[in-house]
Amino acid sequence: MTELTKTLELKLVEPNAHKRRKFRETREAYQQALQDAFDQNCTTQTETNDVVVVYDLSGYAKNALKKYVPQLTTTYGATELHDDHPVRFTNEGLQLDHTPENAIEWYVKVPHHEDYHLWTPAQPNPEQRDWLEALYAGDATMGESRLFERDGTWFLHVTATRDVEDGSEVSAEERTPIGVDIGEASLVTVCHRDDHGSPTAPELWADEGKTVRRLRKTYFTATRRLQTRRSERLAESFGDDVWRQIDDVFHRVTREVVAYAASVENPVLMLEDLTYIRESMDYGDFMNRRLHGWGFAKLHAQIRYKAVEKGIPVETVNPRNTSKECHTCGEVGYRPKQATFKCTNDACWVGEYQADVNGAVNIADRYRSGESRSREHENDDDSAADGARLTAPQDSQADATQQETPGTYAS
Repeated sequence: MTELTKTLELKLVEPNAHKRRKFRETREAYQQALQDAFDQNCTTQTETNDVVVVYDLSGYAKNALKKYVPQLTTTYGATELHDDHPVRFTNEGLQLDHTPENAIEWYVKVPHHEDYHLWTPAQPNPEQRDWLEALYAGDATMGESRLFERDGTWFLHVTATRDVEDGSEVSAEERTPIGVDIGEASLVTVCHRDDHGSPTAPELWADEGKTVRRLRKTYFTATRRLQTRRSERLAESFGDDVWRQIDDVFHRVTREVVAYAASVENPVLMLEDLTYIRESMDYGDFMNRRLHGWGFAKLHAQIRYKAVEKGIPVETVNPRNTSKECHTCGEVGYRPKQATFKCTNDACWVGEYQADVNGAVNIADRYRSGESRSREHENDDDSAADGARLTAPQDSQADATQQETPGTYAS
């Protein structure tokens, strides 16, 4: 096992005037406390505490100062301070909330002072989504975080640490590509080819697909009824409970997907590229709502970070026609039923085939054709798309109502 540490970047999404003011107040108080403790040449946590205790800061910021100031004076031998020091919080300071059904799916609770914290929507770096998922699930450990402003935009840098298995050094040709098809009927389907090139050991999570469809239908029906009755608080609580159940299904299935991969010699998991999936989804309002909110991004991220923990590489491919082409002859066929693929090539032996398995094999085959890539492009939008949540996490204390631009997402 190898312990890896990475700094995750979260951009705070358009905080309103109230929250920007609070961030500036926190920064000003922090920098004053830092300068004061530094000027008094504090070399221990006790000395630093005696200075910073009077400042209007959260305990998380004060505790970070108690660790940081003695380092400046003893370890780094600093002779002066600059004005651009970010606000530091200890590892207990931040809290994450993940709402995959929401247009902005990540929220972070930023400490302001002892009894008041600010919930703010946040956009992660798409390439770090798997790490953020691991952090939220408790599979990675949060370290110190830093709040700062850059060119008028507020950011958080969060340190995350997790253990991963050491990957084996094998060539691409020695890898066994495993296709992962995420869909509406079967939540996930995996399959790979054996040494003779035949599809082998397919596994489908169809019952889990039914469970998630039922929970989503219950969510939309019940919350609409509760909203009609103006029971917004009940609707929000009910929605949170439903999405926790869906999340439990996602975590169990993705663990089993990675376990499947671990049972194969020299595996590489092949996923469909989220960018192309989003671009190709246009089936009318009803199906768009179902598919965009289905959880592609969430399932992708969970498979990715769980695979990394096991030392299993993950690559992505363009999903174009993976569900339409025959995995044997390459002919573009059709699906007479959701779970059935029909090849239109009379000379092909396939005839009818399980549609999701056919798609998984096609995804796996694109590894051999050289179409795969090891990570998303830098400008890929890896965030979850459409969906609506009744309310975002709310700021603590009554003065949260002083926000000048309240809205659905409390941004």
